Amino acid sequence: MKILVVDDESNIREGMSKYIRLHTDRFDEVLTAANGEEALDNIIKYHPEVMLLDIQIPKKNGLEVMKEAKKAGLMPVTIILSCHEDFSYARQALHLGASEYMLKPIRATELLASINQICDEKFLKPMEKVSPAPKNTNSYVDDAISFIKEHYNEPISQETVAEKLGISTGYISTLFKQSLNTRFVDFLNTVRIEKACSYLTQNSLKTYEIAYKVGFNDEKYFSRVFKKVKGVSPMEYKKQN
Repeated sequence: MKILVVDDESNIREGMSKYIRLHTDRFDEVLTAANGEEALDNIIKYHPEVMLLDIQIPKKNGLEVMKEAKKAGLMPVTIILSCHEDFSYARQALHLGASEYMLKPIRATELLASINQICDEKFLKPMEKVSPAPKNTNSYVDDAISFIKEHYNEPISQETVAEKLGISTGYISTLFKQSLNTRFVDFLNTVRIEKACSYLTQNSLKTYEIAYKVGFNDEKYFSRVFKKVKGVSPMEYKKQN
């Protein structure tokens, strides 16, 4: 799993991140953000399962981060860390779906114990019930999909993914048609457009900014692809959502 640590104080942010890396192997990645916009970028790009979130952070406060993540359908399991004892903050955070509201300063051992307990409650039993992947799933396609989802915002192509996997471009094209009944470029564009939809629910970003964030170099081309995938323009989608 991935965990996102959001705090504008670098010593607290880096201290928590380091402690988590050293004292648990539960998380493959420990992501960090110094403000609300960075936090949302990380949520949209990496989909962390867990988030440690300070309330008073620049650009967007913790409650705004939770609202936008929830609206985008990407809300991590969230533990609020705050200096505010005012119950109104706690009530708002819990109403938005926070699993716990903890007051600073807090001991690292206590924080990690809470993280582990919440993760066990939220993830352990479902993970035990997960069915094995179908045996006919092509591993090259799985690897290609994983690479695309990780690097969709970069200038990748069918050629670069084929080179990464050590196979020919013709073979990867055939695999996508056989396994997913789609072309490679159409799958890549669909992933990019789905990410763009998450960004469009934020009012702070312009269409051209979103286009570049999800890997398109041309706003007009982005708009054409978006309408082809979603049936509406980016601006129409934004108004509807």
